[in-house]
Amino acid sequence: MGSRARELAGATPATRDRYVDLLRVASLAAVVLGHWLMAAVTPDGVGNLLAVVPALQPLTWLLQVMPVFFFVGGFSHALSYRSLLRKRPGGSDDSVYSAFLRARLQRLLRPTTVFVLVWGAAALLVQLLGGGGGLTGVTLRMVTQPLWFIGIYLAMVAFTPPLLRLHERYGWGAFAALAGAAAAVDVLRFAAGVPYVEFLNFAFVWLAVHQLGFLRADGSVRRPALLTGAGLAAACALVAFGPYPLSMVGMPGEKVSNMAPPTLALLAHGLWLVGAVELLRAPAARLLERPRVWRTVVAANGVAMTAFLWHLTAMFGVYGALLALDVPLPAPASAAWWAQVPLRIACAAALTAALAAAFRTFERPAAPKAPGHPAASGGGPLAALGATLCLLGVLGLSMVGFNGLLDGRTALLIAIPVSAPAAVAMTLGGWLLVERAGRGRGAR
Repeated sequence: MGSRARELAGATPATRDRYVDLLRVASLAAVVLGHWLMAAVTPDGVGNLLAVVPALQPLTWLLQVMPVFFFVGGFSHALSYRSLLRKRPGGSDDSVYSAFLRARLQRLLRPTTVFVLVWGAAALLVQLLGGGGGLTGVTLRMVTQPLWFIGIYLAMVAFTPPLLRLHERYGWGAFAALAGAAAAVDVLRFAAGVPYVEFLNFAFVWLAVHQLGFLRADGSVRRPALLTGAGLAAACALVAFGPYPLSMVGMPGEKVSNMAPPTLALLAHGLWLVGAVELLRAPAARLLERPRVWRTVVAANGVAMTAFLWHLTAMFGVYGALLALDVPLPAPASAAWWAQVPLRIACAAALTAALAAAFRTFERPAAPKAPGHPAASGGGPLAALGATLCLLGVLGLSMVGFNGLLDGRTALLIAIPVSAPAAVAMTLGGWLLVERAGRGRGAR
């Protein structure tokens, strides 16, 4: 892995925006660390540290950095799609779209599919043997929760071409339209009490953040200090005077969450975060000119998605080992609990590294297709259908988990009950459709 990182780092073109790669790794690392810190595991179940100590909830304004990852995604998707258009000047919209989807989704769905298959087989074996209670059952239910992020990212990839065209025509106006739609949804939700309308903000809020990445790709984010100030002021005002909670992550038992579904307050939070990271761009770029630092970022990017998928597995593995060794689990937020935090995080990091090393090969991009084999005409709709099935599958799995795999347990995906077997089938079927659409007629 080290030699490959050195080789890739040495081949980095001078035009590459290295800061974007750093933001991708740093945002995922912050989410992982936040999950490890917030989990309050006891022999009776799993709670949330922020519910135990509400005074810590302001920390979510620093640790809730998913908007940064989606912002970076918008930047990368814009560059990737435009590059593909330049390489296929005579290609149809269908062929370019299917090739774009397959290229962008490979490094996302290959490790995700492996994760789903491994955990599905393990869950099936455990439940056939009569297990699934206690911490094992909690693990089977919660280990899939990070998949919601994969589902949202899938939607961003799928909507990139039409939203990029809107951006090229309207610029900041396209972002303003999505932000306005998110605000309208919240008005209908909180003022008019319209049922189910809040779920539209899974699209409007996150796609608005994604649109900021397009603006960054065109050099249109010229006043990051203004963006930071406006976003922070709006977020503070919405939380202080609106129906929005202080925490920027979901809290157990809350009637309103800023995350699920996302709210206008979370969009304002994303604005100030994007402005803040842009303010740090120049000093970070100088740091990334150092060969050792850049090699570290390259190596981390090569396993970032795999580590993200498996980090809860590692965390529950550490807690399971502690219980198996009869190590007492202190009350969350007690002095003994805080004393254990460094050891638990170090062990979870080591186990995550081991899992990433075991599964990292699935995150490597596949070899490019040989010239002369364009994607088949009509592949665009097939690729879009595949992406939609994957989206529904991974979102369903994030909600229902693998516990109750054999007893027909379901969870509501918006208003539709979804079971774990159905979610797995949609994920795998969607991935096969995306693969088939991208390969075209000339490839086997």
